[in-house]
Amino acid sequence: MNTNIIKVLQGERVYLRRIEQDDVDYFLRAVSNPEIRRLTGTTTFFTRRKIESFIENIAKDSSRIDLLIADQENDLVIGDLAIVDIDHQQRNGSFRIAITDDNYLSKGYGSDALKLIIDYMFNTLNLRRIGINVYAYNARAIRAYEKLGFVQEGVLREELYYDGKYYDNILMGLLRNEYKG
Repeated sequence: MNTNIIKVLQGERVYLRRIEQDDVDYFLRAVSNPEIRRLTGTTTFFTRRKIESFIENIAKDSSRIDLLIADQENDLVIGDLAIVDIDHQQRNGSFRIAITDDNYLSKGYGSDALKLIIDYMFNTLNLRRIGINVYAYNARAIRAYEKLGFVQEGVLREELYYDGKYYDNILMGLLRNEYKG
């Protein structure tokens, strides 16, 4: 176990930590995985330099918070998430999350990370509404969000063109008083 890791938020199974330049290889693997690309709707191809630049830029951007998801037991990075579009005046924001290691899917790790970030958004950032977008074919993610109280608020019909087909982008939202975490 690496004792130099600063665990920003800790759950039962995972912790969230800051992204460092040493994490370039993690992102290269994630954005090269065909299933991760499909679930996130990623159509761009990334080079090492583009990812290095991305990591440099997010560190300077106060409108977002980017973190990696790691297994509490072995420090393995299993995913990433980002809080984006933070609006402190209106008290809302949105986030995205991806579990990128197939060995950790459907085993509660994503739910643990979701609870950490939602609690942080409501109780530290003092937001009253959280939004997330999910493509219609990602039934596992939709179920996970619904379990926590997210409701469908709208649909951007056929917004994503991927592998020769169009897919709907579902807008989901959660108000503080609806949270079932």
